[in-house]
This record gives sequence, C-alpha cells and structure tokens, in this order.
Amino acid sequence: MVTPHENNRDSEGFPLEESSAAARLKAEQAHERARRAHEEAQNALADELTVRTTSGWVRGVIEEDLRTDRPISAGPVLTWRGIPFGDTTAGDNRFRAPQPAPAWEGVRDCSQFGPPAPQPTYSWTDRIIGSEDCLHLDIVRPRTEEKLPVVVYLHGGSFIMGSSHMLMLRGFELATRMDVVYVSINFRLNSLGYLDLRSLGGDCSANPAVADQILALQWVRDNIAAFGGDPDSVTLMGESAGGAAVLTLMTSPAAEGLFHRAIAQSPPIAMIHSRAQSTLWARELVHRMALPRRTSVEDLRQENFADLVRSGQSMMWRAGELIHLNSCYAPTVDDELIPEHPIAAFENGHQHQIPLLIGTNSDEASFGKFLFQRQSSRERAALRLLASFDPQHAPEVVAAYDGAVAREDFAHLLADALFWAPSTRIATAHAKVAPTWMYRFDFASAVLKWLGLGAMHSMELGNVFGDPYSSRASFLTNWGSRAEMEELTATMQQHWSAFIHGGRPEMSWPRYGSTQRATMIFDAEAYIEHAPHELKRQAWEGYHMLEWGSGRPELVRSLGFQPSGWE
Repeated sequence: MVTPHENNRDSEGFPLEESSAAARLKAEQAHERARRAHEEAQNALADELTVRTTSGWVRGVIEEDLRTDRPISAGPVLTWRGIPFGDTTAGDNRFRAPQPAPAWEGVRDCSQFGPPAPQPTYSWTDRIIGSEDCLHLDIVRPRTEEKLPVVVYLHGGSFIMGSSHMLMLRGFELATRMDVVYVSINFRLNSLGYLDLRSLGGDCSANPAVADQILALQWVRDNIAAFGGDPDSVTLMGESAGGAAVLTLMTSPAAEGLFHRAIAQSPPIAMIHSRAQSTLWARELVHRMALPRRTSVEDLRQENFADLVRSGQSMMWRAGELIHLNSCYAPTVDDELIPEHPIAAFENGHQHQIPLLIGTNSDEASFGKFLFQRQSSRERAALRLLASFDPQHAPEVVAAYDGAVAREDFAHLLADALFWAPSTRIATAHAKVAPTWMYRFDFASAVLKWLGLGAMHSMELGNVFGDPYSSRASFLTNWGSRAEMEELTATMQQHWSAFIHGGRPEMSWPRYGSTQRATMIFDAEAYIEHAPHELKRQAWEGYHMLEWGSGRPELVRSLGFQPSGWE
C-alpha cells in the first residue's frame, strides 16, 4: 500500500524538490489561514456595544434616557464616549499638527466622556479645566441595525471654550428623532488651538484646531461604518465658532470629500485672522506671560498649559481690542489648510460645492443694548467697530442703522457685523454653485421679550437638538407656551432631518437665490420672507470685511506688514 507521502518521493525514496513558486504559494496560503483565524477570533468580541476601530476595540453603553421631567425624551440609544481619534497634544506635540491615536490592546472602556480641551471656567476664580490629551469624540446612535447618515458636530464657544459633551450637545434626542449616527468632537481651543504662533519662530501649525477637526473627519471616514454610519453621507454641522469652523472647512483643500453637506448656525466667519492679526496676538500672549520679547514657540512648550490659557484670557479682556472687532482667537489664513479668507474663497468659487444650510438669530447680540448709556457713545462705538476693517464704507453701514444711536439699532448693527452680514455674503456666493438655504430664528419666550433680549445667540440649539429644556437659559425659555415650543422643535427638526438625509429641507423651504433671497423665519409659526432687511444688506455689500487692520495702518506697519491695498 502506498501512503500519500510516498507520492512526493523519487524512485530511490528521496523527497522530490519543491519549486520556489510552490513553496511561496504554500507560505501565502498558510499566512492567509492564520490571518483569517486571527480575524475570526477578534470578531468574536463584537456585539452591539463592542466595536473595532483603527486603533483598537471600544465598548460603549446603552443610554435609556427615559427621564420624565421633560416633554421630549429619547428612547434607548447606543453611545460611545471619549474615543481617542488623536494622540495627546501635550509636550512636543503642543502647537503642532495632531497625530492619529496610538493603538491599544484589549477592549477600551468608552462609557465615560473624555476631558475637554484646556479652557477657562468664567467663575470667580481663575481655575482652568481640561487636559491637553483632549482629542476625543463621542458617538450616539439609535438602538437599531440600520445603516444611517452621519452628523459630525463642532461645538461653539468663541474659539475659547466648550466641549463635545455639554448637556445640550449630547445628541440623544437628535440621533433618535432624526434617525442618524451623531458624532461630536473635542479639539484644541484658545491659545493652544486657535492662535497662529509662527511669527515667534519655531516648528508649529498655524491652525492646530482646524487640523484636529480634519483628523476627526478622517477618523469618521475610516471608522464610522463599524458603528452603523454611512461614510458617504456625512453632514458637518456647527454653531457659532463651530459654524465658522464648518464654513472654514468648506474652503480647506485638506477637508475635501470628508463631508457631503454642511449646516452653519450663526457663524462669525468674518472674524478669521489675517497674518498681521495673529502676529499682534502672539506678541501679546508673550507679554501677558511675562516672558522675554524673543520667546519662541519652543519656549512656550515648556510653560504650563494653564498659564497659557490664563494669559490668553487676560489679553482678551485687557488689550482693549474688542472695541475694534479684533478677537484674540480664530483660524488664520495660512496658505495651506486655509489658502484664502473663507468669504473670499466662497466668492471666488473655491469652496466645496455641496448643499449648505445657513442662518442666524434675530437678536444675536441683544446684550449690546446695555453697553453704552449715551447715544453719542453708541454712534462713536459703531463707527470704531467697523472702521478697523473699512473706514471708507463704515459710515454708510452705520447710516443704514439710523446712526446706531438707539439701543436696539446698535445691538442689531453689532449682531449683523458679527453674524448676519457675513452669512448673507456666504449664502449669496454659494447659491451660485450649489443648493443653499437660509433661515432666521426669531422665536423668543415672553420673558426674553420682556427683558429685551429676544432670540439671543444660541437659542435655536434647544429646538434643533430636540431638548430646549437642557439649555443654561432654560429658566428663561420655560416661561411660555410649551405647545409652541414643541411645535417649533418638531418643525425645525423635520427640516434639519430632511437636509441630513436627502440634501435639502422640506419642500416648503425654497432655495436661497441672488434675487429672491428666500429666508425661512422660525417663529411661533414658520414662514418665508423674501429679501429681509434688503437695504441693510445692500449697505453691507460694499463694506470690506476680510482684512482686519485696514483702518489702522500704523498698527499694521508696526507689526511688519503693509496695510491692505484694496482702497
């Protein structure tokens, strides 16, 4: 009887030589069998809460959220909290572009939120909270097996503060009512994330926070399918500074293809820094840190992060630049991540040509009513605010607000300078190349109206997120008709959901155009208004809002730059 092995021997009983190709094939087959076995063993860990990412396994929790103290409550959701998408930004990584999260062994517990980025608390102390190991994101999805569109949310907070897991932004109601996978992310803030320090010398990124956001979007592209999200259906959404971040990313070549729709709520997009502006604030930071004039970026890496944040707060309030609409922190035009001012990019047709939903609130800066006691002071302040960007056209804009001498007119001028006028510029430009919808949020409770505050900045978040009673200002919004609030919430969520799922709001909301300028007004009842405040919009049309310092040429020259030559 001949055994199988004897077939591989010659006539004298010696083993036959095996060709190198055959040996290589056998080795490859053995390697593939081992790989499959390893993958099967790994996948045996998977269940609805245990998911494999590019860095390792994560395990989330089931959030019932069946609280009865609110009229709107989400059903059970699956949530993963504090998933790292980037490495720590401390030490040598401070001020540099972020690196992907290192791999880990075993299953990472993601039942707790990660630390926010270092930031002030605006309390009676100068306490700083957060950690430089802050590049984490949170995911929420309905407890289903459906493949769902994705919402990636960028929080607001004046580029200074905020986090992915603020109570309003946790997304339980949004995920369930809109039937989406909701991702909220942390990124660097204030002097650690939104200040271009290249003028100090040394290796650093001009836009650490923007680079963080792009890394998070890349993580979503590579991983979100494992959480039941569709990587080819991602809506990037943000409010206030987060809204400006959305528009900025729409003009960044590095972000192209990472999201497919955009929602920008109350974006202060005109506040993007010029190189001269960033140079001014980099010098001021060194001064507030009480460091030598020749301090470099490397020197700042040796300092305590809390001291950098505190010094940044000090310069914001004490440098006296807020009266010139010169904010400490914002993304900087750097010729790389941000090749040109985002408004210019939109007007030049260089933005990502995707559907955009954009809007503002009617009383964004109602606090401005209480800033000055005298009419003459308000008029001078209005001219000073606008003249830093465009001294030639500032009087024309102020005249459109009747000189901004009345408290309400001054507040509206301030709000429009920060939010509405730049947003209409963006909407007008984008409508020429891609579907665009614009809104204005007018709804205010009886108490807010009585106090003269109206539809303040961020008031729409409660309705969009489906939880108007989790806001810090809920004690003001609770005094009113709950039926009206719930109807408005349902209306806004229907529009937002339709946009996220299909690329356009409900049919009752027409596109924004260069002539009709159809704007959805969200009040106790929603309605369409064509070309709202058209005379004011026309006054802003000639105003140059892209180059801070044009009206302060001596200061710009002292920083080593030539003033803008548009005039």
